Order: sequence, then structure tokens, then C-alpha cells
Amino acid sequence: MPAKIQLLSTDFDGTLVSHANDPVFDRECMELIRELQTGGAIWAINTGRSVGLLEEGLEDFAFPMLPDFILTSERDVFRPTQHGWEPYGDWNARCAQAHAELYDSASSVFAEVVDFVSRRTKARVVYEADAVAGLIATNEEEMDRLAKFIDRAKAGEPKFHYQRNTVYLRFCHADYHKGAALEELSRLTEIPREATFAAGDHHNDISMLDGRYAAFPSCPANAIAEVKEAVRRADGRVAEKEFGAGVHEALQHFLCKRDR
Repeated sequence: MPAKIQLLSTDFDGTLVSHANDPVFDRECMELIRELQTGGAIWAINTGRSVGLLEEGLEDFAFPMLPDFILTSERDVFRPTQHGWEPYGDWNARCAQAHAELYDSASSVFAEVVDFVSRRTKARVVYEADAVAGLIATNEEEMDRLAKFIDRAKAGEPKFHYQRNTVYLRFCHADYHKGAALEELSRLTEIPREATFAAGDHHNDISMLDGRYAAFPSCPANAIAEVKEAVRRADGRVAEKEFGAGVHEALQHFLCKRDR
């Protein structure tokens, strides 16, 4: 089936995967993605997971096929090789350099946030290689408080940002997010925004669902209100079904819309 959709960018947990279901993925959704792949479309998983955690998830959940690309940690771009996943182009290196420079200049912001977390909340600071990488809140209400404080603390550092998903938060450079990673993959594969589908469910997915990088944005019914609002503003599809079944519904909607 020749498809107008040539590139699919799908979130993993909460979008394709429902941890409460068995199997965790929707079989009809995966069959349709496989059909699109067979027809020449490219499928990328765009996730907050690291490469290792995504590989574990694909194996543990016995996914029926692998993606063509993976966009991990809400910023990095990888392609498959015989030896595993490798960086695609110089994007990951540029991303790492930008983050290193930002974190050097924003040390006072990190200090202020760590002090607030330790004195005023029950949240936990996450470190990577002895550097502050993110936060884990005890619940989403506490995460809302943390986000509001960080927004005030980072006012003097316009490139200082964060990605959040439920009780997890990762600090990042404002120019590097799921949408930017999708844009880079589009550039490398020469597939335009007008042929790109995206699906996600939480705060960290909004950057690829606001219409800038995908002409066919969508979310399942279990998506948070902010995501649904962003998808509607971008003239996308808010599905009536949850998780993978909602992704399947959205894909069918856009494919049928093409054939009208």
C-alpha cells in the first residue's frame, strides 16, 4: 500500500506500550506499522529511554519487529548496524557538546534546584557521572511544584530546560528534544515534515506533536490534557482508544484521509 506517511515517530512507554496489558503492544497497530515498513516507510521509536533500556524493553516485551531508527534520551539519533546501534551523523556529538557548555554556565541554577529539592521536597536528585542529570518526584503533584520552581530558577539561562514524564524529569538544552531529534532524522533520511506521522502521550512528546516537525501528529486517549491540546492545535488526531490501539486508530485516520 503506497503511503503518504513515509516516516513514523512513536513514543514507547504510554503510547505503543501499555504495561497493564498482555501483550503490552496492540497487535493490529504493529501489523499496520510492519505493513507500512514493507511499503517503504521508516519507523523510529522516539523515547526518553536510553539505548540499553529501550533494547531491554523491546526484548522483554517480545516486540514482533525492530524499528528502523531509535531516538533515545529525548535527544540522540541512532541507526542499526551489524554491531548494534550507532550514532547517525554528528548530531549526538553536537548535542553532547551543547549540553556540556550549558551545564558549565548554569552551575548556579543546578545548585539552587538541588538545594530546593533537598530542603523543600521529598524528591530525589539523579546523578550521572557525578553530575546532576534529573529528578524523581514522589508524585505528579510534587513534580508540578518542582517544574514551577525550576522555571523561576532558570529565568536567566534561556537555554536551560528540562523534559518531564510523570514523576521523572531530565535536565536538557532547550534546543535538543524529541522534536529536534525527529527533525534531524527527517533531514538525514530526506523525508519531509509533510510525510511524517508522530504519536506520543506526555509532556516530553509535545515538541514532536505541535505540528513543526510532523504534519500528522496524534495521541492515544490516555494522553495528558496538555498533549491533547497540542495535537488539536496542530490539526492532528486525538484517538478515542488508548495506547497502541489509539496509535492504530490515528494511523488509519490519516491513511484513509489520504484516500478520500
